[in-house]
Order: sequence, then structure tokens, then C-alpha cells
Amino acid sequence: MGIGRFAFTPILPMMLAEGVVDLPTASWLASANYFGYLAGALLCACGPWLGRRLPLPRPGGALLVRAGLAATAALTLAMALPGPALWPLWRFGAGVASAFVLVYTTGWCLALLARHGRSALGGVMFAGPGAGIVVSGLLASALVAANGRAGQAWFVFALLAAVLSASVWTIFAAGEGQLDGVAAQPAPVPGSAAESTSATSSAQIACFSLAYGLAGFGYIVTATFLPVIARAALPGSPALDLFWPIFGAGVIAGALLSTRLRIAGDLRLLLAAAYVVQAVGIGLGIVVPSEAGFALGSLLLGLPFTAIAFFAMQEARRLKPRSPASLIGLLTATYGIGQIAGPPMVSLLLERSASASAGFRLSLGIAAGALLAGAGFYLLMRRRWPVPGRQSP
Repeated sequence: MGIGRFAFTPILPMMLAEGVVDLPTASWLASANYFGYLAGALLCACGPWLGRRLPLPRPGGALLVRAGLAATAALTLAMALPGPALWPLWRFGAGVASAFVLVYTTGWCLALLARHGRSALGGVMFAGPGAGIVVSGLLASALVAANGRAGQAWFVFALLAAVLSASVWTIFAAGEGQLDGVAAQPAPVPGSAAESTSATSSAQIACFSLAYGLAGFGYIVTATFLPVIARAALPGSPALDLFWPIFGAGVIAGALLSTRLRIAGDLRLLLAAAYVVQAVGIGLGIVVPSEAGFALGSLLLGLPFTAIAFFAMQEARRLKPRSPASLIGLLTATYGIGQIAGPPMVSLLLERSASASAGFRLSLGIAAGALLAGAGFYLLMRRRWPVPGRQSP
């Protein structure tokens, strides 16, 4: 996922410098990936419903994961080929693949860990995207130093994706039965109650989904345009290519730290705190537009990134213990909607601002505000729907 979803960010400055895209086109290329992510998430969310109503073959979860990994490598390679008219299609497909891999791998990993009483280790899995971000950022920086071109970067990243996929291929092949059984026989979640079909439960799920969607919108401006934003604010700085790897390092650190937190309390409080940390990280790029400000801001944006996904998926399993995959798919879909809205907003504000720096500052301010609003939703949910038998962490 660190390559399939985020390789575009460090390569974007190279594509802009070569003139193969401009910022509005880049915004729509980014949105194409997020549209694909949304489509894939919706298919995952609707899969159980469709399976009960349509006489269609249902591929195993392990097969879907492996297909998603192979598609990620192939579609990344396609971006190295000529034919920019097809680039939105390749980015859309990479988004679909990322959603399938995320949903099915997350459910598989969390369920198996829960059965062994090691649920807290689930956060380790989310260090993977951070590693992909760090490696892709450093590779892009090395290619820039070597006067490499964007097409070469896409080829290198495709090769890396293929090698990484091959390294875990047999793990999912051996775990076919376990992966398919996640939704049917989930492990018990401490403090979970039987699924409710009441209006209150539906309202809680809707509020939860909205709050999670705001996280997708809040981070995506920086996650898509960080190297470009840094170049607009700090032209000529030698540290321009380091902010994206710093973001990835923060993702890794946050994922590993999440395994050390006690998760017996109300996870919505942890989610609210994570949103605030990301909002502060974004705000630093506005208030302190310096190398130190961008470095610290990138780190703070990355620290809660995958922890947010980890805590949200755990909360989804509490709310829907009998069918967590469908709710995980719904959350992934709302997150995707938030991501889709971000790049076009940036493009619109850039067109109407006096300068690129002013447009990016306004975009960052709106993104930070969205994250603070999401934190407020979680606090309201804690008050409206307290978790029986749990103390705040």
C-alpha cells in the first residue's frame, strides 16, 4: 500500500518538472486513485449482501489479497509506459486493489491475533505502508539526484512492489481457510455486545463513519502534495525531499507505538487525540513555514496515521462483532470519499488564490479544521453512546 497508494506523491514533483502533468491534472490523477479506493471498499462492504442474493462464484479472501498485490505491481508498472490518457485508469485500478488488500488483510490479521490473545500487536501490520512511504521517498530523492525521470521511478517502484508481494505470497496461500472464515466466525472482542438493529445503533455507525471520513479528507491534502507544498514554501531548500520520508517514519513509529497502548479503554478517545495530533502537524506548516516546521509537522501527521486505522478497525469489530468486514468496508468507503474531495478542493483554491503558497495555506487550514471536527464527533459519541464496562484509557 505504501507504493500502490502513495508512490504518486514523491514522483509528482518529477512529473511536474518534466511537464507531463500540471497541478490540476495531478489533482485529478490523485482523485482517480481515491475513486478506485472508494469503489473497492464499496465492493468489499457489499460483498456479503451480494453473495446472499446473487448466484455468483465467491473468490476466497486469500485469492483476492494475492490478486490485489499482483495488480498493484502491474498497475504501478503501467504508469511507466507512454500514454498519459490511460494514467487515470491505472491509478483507479491501483486504488481498487489497495482497498481489497486493506479490508481482507486487516480482517484476517486482527481476527487471528484476537484468537491468540494478542490483539494489541495488530498495529504492527500498519507499519507496512509507512515503510513503503519511506522507501519510495528515499528512492525518488536518489533518482532526482541521479537526474532520473518519472517513468524510471514508476518502473523501480513496480519492481519493488513485485518483490514485496512475492515475499508474502505463500503466507496468504497457506492461510486461505483462516482468511475466508474471518467474517463468518470472528474472534470475540472484549466488551462487545450482540449486534443491534436499533435506530440508535444505526445512528452510531453513521456518526462513526462520518468521523472516519473526515480523517480521509483531513490528511489527504498533505499526503498528496507535501513535496509540492514544501517547494512552494521553501524554494531551494536542501531538505525538500526529506519531508515525505519523515512522514513515513512517523507512520512506522506511530504504528509500533500503538501496540504499546492499553486498548481496554474507549478507543474513541484515542481516535480523537490522534486527530488533534494530525491537525497540529498540518497547522505547523501554516504557522511555522520553515524546514523545522515542515519536518516536525510531517512527523506529527504521520505518527497517528495508521494508528487511526488500527483503532477504527478495532472499534468496528466491537460495533459489528458478527460481520466486521462489512463495517470495515463502509469505513474504508467513507474514508475514500474524504480523500476524493481533497485534491479537487486544492485545485480549485489554487486557481482562485493570488499565489500557490496562499492556495496551499488555505487548503491546509481547511484540512486541519476537518480533523478537529472529526475529533469533536468522537467526543460527542462517547457522551451519547458510552461503552458499557469500559473505563477511559
